[in-house]
Amino acid sequence: MYLNKKYLLPALALLFMASCARPVADFSYNGEKNTAPATIEFENKSQNAETYEWDFGDGNFSSDPMPSHQYKESGNYTITLKAIKGKKSVTTQQQLLIDAPERCLVEIETDFGTMTVLLYDATPQHRDNFIKLADEGFYDGLLFHRVINGFMIQGGDPDSKNAKSGQPLGSGGPGYMVPAEFVDTLIHVKGALAAARIGGPANPKKKSSGSQFYIVQGSPVPAARLNVIEAQKDLRYSSEHREAYTTMGGTPFLDKEYTVFGQVIKGLEVIDKIAAVNTSAADRPKKDVKMKIRVIK
Repeated sequence: MYLNKKYLLPALALLFMASCARPVADFSYNGEKNTAPATIEFENKSQNAETYEWDFGDGNFSSDPMPSHQYKESGNYTITLKAIKGKKSVTTQQQLLIDAPERCLVEIETDFGTMTVLLYDATPQHRDNFIKLADEGFYDGLLFHRVINGFMIQGGDPDSKNAKSGQPLGSGGPGYMVPAEFVDTLIHVKGALAAARIGGPANPKKKSSGSQFYIVQGSPVPAARLNVIEAQKDLRYSSEHREAYTTMGGTPFLDKEYTVFGQVIKGLEVIDKIAAVNTSAADRPKKDVKMKIRVIK
């Protein structure tokens, strides 16, 4: 086959120029207003590049051509993209503003996944105490030391940190209690975050533990059972509460007994995974389930 030099030479010249061309670094990202925790999708618009280096501005990096990244805290981040071809590289930067959440959110991180929890403004003493302890790193490394499948998962005992196998747990705390904050509209539906406490005559005002908490798993509750609980506790569940209890499930017999001060809004499946672990006779998981709690700011 005969190739006309009239067309071949210009084509070869273009190929040569392309091979010698410097890379061009360019990108965009989704969303004009982002609130923590925010997952940002990056669109790589670079040209003539072979590899990429991303610096997300929060201490995390990636070489993925089209990465996504979650910013867990608010801030003004400098995003840096380096487009590389051979020994040549070009860098570009853009600013990304992540706003602080309007609601008070915390993340409870475990080996089974992460739960995002909304803390209620209607229970300010419990909210502020939980935030204080989380900011101090109090909960980091503690265990979910009491797990009952179909009921709840409990943690927050400082004695559980590095606790030996078989060591009794559940009596530790920061040295103080928190006054009860019962709110009729805050109920023990699945995912409810509530404060543990000492029961019986020793705690007539039902004050909460200063640090120990539980997260409700529960099971679907028949409407007839809700009727009985309403009569016993002088409660009136809304239609939304009834639907939540009969579909998602919960532990309504604990309403007005223990302070509910938050709700898992993401990661409900993590509760089920932790609740399903093998436990000892004392309801302690045979394999430690550690937690790390941070406030989303």
